Order: sequence, then structure tokens, then C-alpha cells
Amino acid sequence: MKQLVNKFMAAVVIIVLPYTFVQAQKTQEVFEFDLQQCIDYALENNSIVKNAKLNEDISDAQVKEYTAIGLPQVNINSGLNYNYKVQRSIVDFSNFDPTLPKGTEGEIAFGQMYDGNVAISANQLLFDGSFFVGLQAAKTVRELSSKQFVKSEIDVAQNVAKAYFNLLVREEQLLLLEKNSTRLDALLIDIKGMHDQGFVEKIDLSRVQVQYNNLKVQLENTRKYVSLSNELLKFQMGMSQNAKLIIVEKIKDIQFDQSELVERDFSYNERIEYSELQTNLMLVNLDMKSTKMQYLPSLYARFNYGYNTSTSDGGELFKGNRWLNFGVLGATLAVPVFDGFQKKYKIQRNKLQIQQLENNFEMLENSIDLEIKQAKTNVSNSVESMKAQKENMNLAEEVLRITEIKYKEGVGSNSEVLDADTALKEAQTNYYNALYEALVAKIDLDKAYGTLLESKN
Repeated sequence: MKQLVNKFMAAVVIIVLPYTFVQAQKTQEVFEFDLQQCIDYALENNSIVKNAKLNEDISDAQVKEYTAIGLPQVNINSGLNYNYKVQRSIVDFSNFDPTLPKGTEGEIAFGQMYDGNVAISANQLLFDGSFFVGLQAAKTVRELSSKQFVKSEIDVAQNVAKAYFNLLVREEQLLLLEKNSTRLDALLIDIKGMHDQGFVEKIDLSRVQVQYNNLKVQLENTRKYVSLSNELLKFQMGMSQNAKLIIVEKIKDIQFDQSELVERDFSYNERIEYSELQTNLMLVNLDMKSTKMQYLPSLYARFNYGYNTSTSDGGELFKGNRWLNFGVLGATLAVPVFDGFQKKYKIQRNKLQIQQLENNFEMLENSIDLEIKQAKTNVSNSVESMKAQKENMNLAEEVLRITEIKYKEGVGSNSEVLDADTALKEAQTNYYNALYEALVAKIDLDKAYGTLLESKN
């Protein structure tokens, strides 16, 4: 019986597992993207960008919230009271009735046991200089949040582009290593055959075997790095780690335009950081203006209308003829006189903040100038280095090809082949390092000029 149950469970596993695997494969999302598509996806799905967009929406709500202060404020208030102990006071009744002896005192109640009221009140701001300046400041804060949103997009685009090129280079390295592995595998087979026939010594075979084993380890490590680079790119894009991402571009599709090194027309306003600083300066000026407006009077209109009643008998409380109406229409003028010099010192603080921001403008301009010069230098150097390393790689491939031919013809040594193979792998590594540095330098140059997003559109 136990064997029958085990066979049944095994059959269920055989049936269910393939079905589960197929269903998992069906639900896995697959994306085939180029660089621009990766950036576009990130601008929609990256959490940093989404939070920056939410901050922009929050600023919109804050503007509307502040605007509501200038609209009529209407309230309805009502209440019922049971005065279980009515307030009383001792009075001199002779003051009200001259016929009574002087000093005739007694208690009198102020109010009755039950009272109620219901009223509607409205207040309207007529003039408050600081409110209108504050409204302008709220809109400026909204503008600042929009610029911060753009900055988050630029930062995310930069991170995505670097992760994309890192994956692109890793995949190209993997292809070359696979090609080298195939070549070295063929060489190892040839050496083994020559060794079996007595044409080469055991030490020659061992040297090739060592080289082959090292390449296999390097190949496996590179596969892992490619997978990790793919996961990093998906993370930067805000893509689920369970999704499958395939990049459709190849290294040969990437073009380096030497015109990038030519002096471009540039304005500091193209840098979002500079624009943010301008908005911050505007906010400080508005804050100072708002404080100055607080020296002016403020004027409010008010309206109040309602009913009230009182009785010593709770049964009489809700009779309509006992509710008496009242109404008030008026205005309130508040004239500031003395605040202990608070506004004076706040204005002084604003002036110092403006000086700080002016210093920040100068520092930012110098920083941008230096950043552009460094980026241009890095692009120039990395492109030249990439060209040189590519030429070295081509030469190393040719040297290895000739060395292998000489060795097979018996006019070369095994060590020469291995040295040429090592030189080729070193040249390949140097080339791809230079290539990645050139790609990153190009990204940094676009960002320095404030055209990173533009260059990707």
C-alpha cells in the first residue's frame, strides 16, 4: 500500500510541476528595450521619479489650500445646555426699588436652567498684504517642486544609462570570452592529439590545460556579472526583478561623435541646479516682502446670524415662539503697533540669506565651468584610449593567429602561444574598460551641459 501511495505522489509531481513551470513562464513579462526605451520606462516607474511627481502634486494641493484662506470662511454653530447649577449673585434690591430700606440684599440668578443657540457665521478677508504675497510664494514653491521633479528625472536617466552601458559591455565581454573558449578548446584538442602522437611534451599540454581552466572560471564569473548587471539595470528602471529584460542594441550600434568635443552654446539656465537656485532666491525675496507687508493693517468683514432661547422648563425648550433671532454685521481692522522688533530681525535674516544665495550662484557657476571642462577632457581622453586599445586588441588577435600557425607547423613554441593568448585577453579587458569609460564620460558631458534628457529623445 505504501509503495502504491508513493507511486501516485510521484505521478502527481510529474504532472503538476511541468504545468506550474509553464504557467510561471506564461506570466513572466518580457521586455526588449533599447536605451531610450529603458529611460522612458524608468521615468514612468522609478520610485524616485514617482515620489518627485507626488511632491509636485502635494505642492499643487498646498497652493489650493493657501488660496482657500482668502475665500469666505463659513461655520454653523449650535448648542444646548443644562445649567444644573445656575450662576447666582447677591445684589442690593434697594438700588432698583427706592421704597426698600437701604442695604436690602438678596440672590438673583443669571440665566435659566435650560438654554440653546444656533447661529451661522461668516468671515471674509478684505485686505492682508502678507496673504497675497504668500499666495505668490505658494505658487513659487510649486514651481520649485516641478524643477526638483525634472532633476530627479535627470538623475534617474543618468543612472539608467550607466547601468545600460555596463550591461552592454558585459554582454560583449561574454561573447568574446565564449569565442576565446571555443578557440582554446580547439587548441587543447589539437595539443592532446599531438601529445598522444609524441610530438609535444606533457608540460606543453599542461600549460594549455591551465590556460583553458582559467578561462572557464573567467567565463562563468562573467556570466554571473552579466546577470547581476541586468538586475541592476532593472532596479534603476523600477522594473520587477521577476521580469525578463533583453537589450536589443549592441556595442557596434554605439557611435561616438567627435563634434561632442567642439565648444557648444551653453547657458547656466540650462542646468536644473541653477534654475533651482534662482527659484530659492525668489522665495527668500517673497518671504522678505511678506514680512514687510505685515507692517500694513489687515481688514476682515464678519457676519453672524442666529437664534437663542432659555427656559426653566425643559418641555418649553423647543417651542418655536421662545427662540429669538439676532444678527451682527461688522468689520475688523487690525493695525500692527509693536511686535518687539520681530519683523525687523526677520527682514535682516532674509537679507543675509540672499547674500548666501548670491555666493552660491558664483560657486555653482564655477563648479559648472569646471565640470564641463573635466567632462570634455574625459571624453577626449577616453575616446583616444578606446581607439588605441581597440588597435592593440586587433594586433593581439593577429599575433595569436600567427603564433598558433607557427606552433602547428612546428616552428614556434607552446609558451609563445600561451603568451599571445594572455596578451589578447589583457588587450580585450583594456579595450572594454576604455569603452565603458568613454560611454560614461559621454553621459557625464551631456549632464554637464544640461542636455542629458534632450540627447536621449
